Amino acid sequence: MFNTVLLDFSVNGVLVAAGVVGATGLIIGILLCIAAKKLAVKTDERVEKVRGCLPGSNCGGCGFTGCDACAEAIVSGAAPVNACTAGGDSAAIAEVLGTEAVASVKKVAFVKCSGTCDKVTFKYRYNGISDCRKLALIPGHGEKDCSFGCMGYGSCVSVCKFGAISIKDGVAFVDKEKCVGCGACTKVCPNHLIELRPYESWYGVACSSHEKGKAVKDKCNAGCIGCGICAKFCPIDAITVTDNVAHIDQDKCVGCGTCEEKCPQKVVKIL
Repeated sequence: MFNTVLLDFSVNGVLVAAGVVGATGLIIGILLCIAAKKLAVKTDERVEKVRGCLPGSNCGGCGFTGCDACAEAIVSGAAPVNACTAGGDSAAIAEVLGTEAVASVKKVAFVKCSGTCDKVTFKYRYNGISDCRKLALIPGHGEKDCSFGCMGYGSCVSVCKFGAISIKDGVAFVDKEKCVGCGACTKVCPNHLIELRPYESWYGVACSSHEKGKAVKDKCNAGCIGCGICAKFCPIDAITVTDNVAHIDQDKCVGCGTCEEKCPQKVVKIL
């Protein structure tokens, strides 16, 4: 008899406890749902749609921290519909926003150096971490005699998320068809050799040395000596020589190829 009463009491206690816990959980759940609705931050559904039009590489070429931030900026009007340089569909984005599509100019990276290992002279041979930024900190600013040229240790390669850059014989090489113009490589090059140029550009001067002719020749067989022959023969005056190195005005250049043909150092390259 006593055992039966005790068993009934224990069962009733468990049921009461379970009921209290269940009711408490239900009340808390209801309160959380109410709080979630009251405190919810309303998001513009267009942000997600614009985000879907972006490649998702988070390269930072747009100037924002990633594709999510870029999408938010585009929707808010802080960035244009063609802000993404890595292949965002500006036409689709414009359709989402109900605005007019803006054509973007495709750009690619161009390395202003021709100093491959067989063309340059060396102060010493470096054997260390493959990072141009580290090498630039060593006295002498690199192992090559020309302190303006490509160090060839791939800082640009390591930051390219599209596999568009490789090191060939000591100089960075850009595959135009893979490059999306995000600009990540331009930011890490310690010698600032890499520039973004319009994909449709014709020619560029693949040298950055500001030394005079003889000094350049003593250090590199493929450097601009500032002779001005390219400028002299350019039929539309698209070339100037400033601080001992030639520059081609991409807006004027028509791609006739005269500069490439006349350059004695062969540093004018087709882009």
